[in-house]
Amino acid sequence: MPRVLIIEDDRAVREGLRLALRRQGHEVAAAATGEDGLEQLRSFRPDAVILDLMLPGMPGLEVCRRIRAHDQVPIIMATARGDDTDVVVGLEAGADDYVVKPVRARVLDARIRAVLRRASGPPAEYGAPPTEHHGDLAIDRAGLTVTHQGRPVALGPSELRLLLALSASPGQVFSRQQLLEAVWEHNYHGDARLVDACVKRLRSKIGEASGNPRYIHTVRGFGYRFGAR
Repeated sequence: MPRVLIIEDDRAVREGLRLALRRQGHEVAAAATGEDGLEQLRSFRPDAVILDLMLPGMPGLEVCRRIRAHDQVPIIMATARGDDTDVVVGLEAGADDYVVKPVRARVLDARIRAVLRRASGPPAEYGAPPTEHHGDLAIDRAGLTVTHQGRPVALGPSELRLLLALSASPGQVFSRQQLLEAVWEHNYHGDARLVDACVKRLRSKIGEASGNPRYIHTVRGFGYRFGAR
């Protein structure tokens, strides 16, 4: 049974989500503040976190950053607005996905199950070479590990899946919609912010110089391609 932690200050919303997700088969804990949420993260050990951006006391973005400092548990942001700035900043802080409130229980359940599938890792590729080397970057597809200049790189589920998808076909250009479907399982006309924010986080973790990427290249008007320079 998936364990979900809801961090939401609105009591009616919090209790509504708790009941709805329990009916969907999740084990649920809830917190009204960021501070309480961080405490429950340690005691409840959730498989996924639903995090409201508009929290009293410690803001949701700070909660997200603190979680990401030591834990790769999937985080889905919940925001009352579809404001581009709020969403992009939250995604760049380490969130894996987002929903705009009010959100239907079935939609939230689908997003939770999608991030959990990403967190479980893609299936190991039978017959894959032990390690692929792309410049200073080494990717072990069977072991699902990445190193840069010999040092392990801690990647979240979305970041790892994105890197595996891009590096599987060096030189091939992938549209943002293709990457949304492959990594986030969003099959509607997609939200490019998810892809762009994840690319930015991934670049920073694998030693990409700002403005001069070595591995993940932007193809303006199309999307991204992978290839070590």
